[in-house]
Amino acid sequence: MKDSDYFKFDIVTVFPALLFVLIMWAVYWLEVKFHFRFNSHGIQPQNVSGLQGVVFGPFIHSGLKHLWSNSLPSLVLITALSFFYRRISLFVLIIGLLLTGILTWLIGRPSYHIGASGVVYMLTAFLFFKGLFTGHYKLLSLSFLVAFFYGSMVWYVLPIEEGISWEGHLSGAISGIVLAIFTKNKLPQKKKYLWELDHYKEDEDPFMRHFDENGNFIEFSEEEE
Repeated sequence: MKDSDYFKFDIVTVFPALLFVLIMWAVYWLEVKFHFRFNSHGIQPQNVSGLQGVVFGPFIHSGLKHLWSNSLPSLVLITALSFFYRRISLFVLIIGLLLTGILTWLIGRPSYHIGASGVVYMLTAFLFFKGLFTGHYKLLSLSFLVAFFYGSMVWYVLPIEEGISWEGHLSGAISGIVLAIFTKNKLPQKKKYLWELDHYKEDEDPFMRHFDENGNFIEFSEEEE
């Protein structure tokens, strides 16, 4: 498979990210418009009824600042996931969301955990580690970009700021790493240069003939060439 067949930017690439973010904003609009409070539908750890938050929690936010801080990263990271890992992108997004929520439910404090930040951490960890594991140059480049733009997020998997669900962040990071390790994704075929082909013969290469066995340059006359 060529790179051009593997890496495609089209409506399929951006639709999951747009839909995810649109649902987040629609939920917030309903809260503001009709004076609803959906916080009780977030993840409530160690409470059976709180398991509903595994699905609903990522789309509920405490305010506009909270919503905006998760909207742009979600849009960027889900689009990157769809572009670089199209075949497994929906699986990673859905299973990652569920796994993050379940882990948060298991380890979280007795409070309502809401917001998409756990999913953002899951995507960040997945994109970073999956690129390292594959070794493909484009996927490695993505890993470095993710580390550059989102590397500082690593501090928030620790309880360093009150009011932030560090348990959700930690659960997301763990989920992303697990998915990076265990998901299988067919990579584009690595481009082979002439000297990597099976039929390549060094002594018939016009360029290589200009070097002896010690690597010294040999200049031929036009007749010899």
